[in-house]
Amino acid sequence: MTQIYPTASLAAHPRHLSPEYKSTVKRAPSRPLIVIPATLSELTGPVYGHEAVKPEDADLTRQAKGEPQGERIIVAGRVLDEDDRPVPHTLIEIWQCNAAGRYTHVADQHPAPLDPNFFGAGRVVTDAEGRYSFTTVKPGAYPWRNHHNAWRPAHIHFSLFGPSFLSRVVTQMYFPNDPLLPFDPILNSVPDPKARERLVSRFDFDLTKPEWALGYRFDFVLRGRNRTPTEA
Repeated sequence: MTQIYPTASLAAHPRHLSPEYKSTVKRAPSRPLIVIPATLSELTGPVYGHEAVKPEDADLTRQAKGEPQGERIIVAGRVLDEDDRPVPHTLIEIWQCNAAGRYTHVADQHPAPLDPNFFGAGRVVTDAEGRYSFTTVKPGAYPWRNHHNAWRPAHIHFSLFGPSFLSRVVTQMYFPNDPLLPFDPILNSVPDPKARERLVSRFDFDLTKPEWALGYRFDFVLRGRNRTPTEA
């Protein structure tokens, strides 16, 4: 976990060591962290990818020759600072599994079907008002062997880049009323219950498009007491 903004509440972010989330036992630091001063190039260097983003990158349902299987959804929101001011020109990347709960990756050998029309990755740059929008399919749950009968809730991974690589944050978005949420050690590694709630999107009927896709709203707050929990 890299804490970008020291004033943020520690209870709003996942613990370095959360024994129920077993991989943290091996990767959590056992000694005090060492602060390494950033160089000028790290603080001001350009982020790769902003200029190369194309409009079609934000629609994960149109990246192949055919339509992917699953429930089509729209995920949209804003990137904001601690005073609810928009953060424009933020590069947002997403990655996710398909509707059957399988990633398009050689390391994922979960015996669920791959979808030849769904690659599971997209990106967009926020507009002048900090707004973004993705069209995709709702991801499925999948087993992950962390503990007996362990299943990850449906979720989408987000990566946000600001003006330099040091400003990158990574988080996950969950879906409302998912029965697996209380059992997920990754979500529950965030100590503050209200902060966990900020990782759950909300259904948005106004965002929903008739005969096309259901809408989910998910905003990012980068700093302050309402900051969105982030992870390493």
